[in-house]
Amino acid sequence: MAHAQFLELFLADVPLLDVRAPVEFGKGAFPTAHNIPLLNDDERHQIGIRYKQQGQEAAIALGHELVGGDVRAARTAAWVDWYRQHPDGHLYCFRGGLRSRTVQQWLQEEGVNIPLIAGGYKALRRFLLERFQQDLNRSHLQLLSGRTGTGKTRVIEQLTQTLDLEGLAHHRGSSFGRRPGEQPAQIDFENALAIGLLRLREASDRPLVLEDEGRLIGRCALPIPLQTAMKSAPRVMIEESLESRVQVTLEDYVLGPVAEYRAFYGADQAEARLGEALLAGLDRIQRRLGGSRHAALRETLCAALALQRENGDVEAHRDWIRVLLRDYYDPMYDYMLSKREGDTLFRGTRDAVQQFLSAQET
Repeated sequence: MAHAQFLELFLADVPLLDVRAPVEFGKGAFPTAHNIPLLNDDERHQIGIRYKQQGQEAAIALGHELVGGDVRAARTAAWVDWYRQHPDGHLYCFRGGLRSRTVQQWLQEEGVNIPLIAGGYKALRRFLLERFQQDLNRSHLQLLSGRTGTGKTRVIEQLTQTLDLEGLAHHRGSSFGRRPGEQPAQIDFENALAIGLLRLREASDRPLVLEDEGRLIGRCALPIPLQTAMKSAPRVMIEESLESRVQVTLEDYVLGPVAEYRAFYGADQAEARLGEALLAGLDRIQRRLGGSRHAALRETLCAALALQRENGDVEAHRDWIRVLLRDYYDPMYDYMLSKREGDTLFRGTRDAVQQFLSAQET
């Protein structure tokens, strides 16, 4: 029965009230969870020490001492306000034990009856891990492959039977792939990935298309079962000319991110911040490029950024992009492709691949 309830919670995007301490929430949570803790990190730490030294009753007594009076009133008011905004919400702590039952009881005293999730976060997480393996086992994976700049993400964005791995990881998937803001915690990434796959498999058994990624997307690691499945999955290959790939890279890494940087840093800082990010991306691969090649590319990039600042001309960016694609990313991609085991189902231009994959969804 619990698994049916958990499935419905994730399929329906039910709001979740997570009353664990902030440090617990930061290590991993679910996409619809809101953290309004019963105990803050310091209070949780103090109670943990008391529990080890004097046992459960003494720890509970300290908890009532720390979270009593005005503190209890303020936190209860916050939970009541949250529930009024999310009347379909559910409540959990780590194991569905004392903390969530305490919050549920205090809310009942205020006339609010919020459902409690049996087993708490731990049970929900275990359900997702088990379900992810089951859904992966019955998925027919197809990898969308192609050299850097072929526009794989553009194809992914037009499909329905897919998971945008880079979107979930909040990273574009290369040394230049960092985006404003932090990447999700590893467990958050895994949870979102599992929920996305769960929804797709509940709706359809059609082939699942994933962009061909390495083990890491930024600092988010693909789950090992997914890495294993991808290694032998059949591929659909995008093939585009070098100049076409230079244009896509220019759009995706120089022109496209400006709006995102403006929203995050403000219009007055956006272009400078993006320039710093591009230089940092180049510096991260300095050792693999070699000192002289890195220095030459950095000089070219700096000149392109200066020209862009002066008159908005971005054409000079093509010079460093072209060299980087041809001499660095293409050999690296060819090596990675040689390690894949799956057959090639189709190859063609981006438009042809888009048509091929879209036809599978009709």
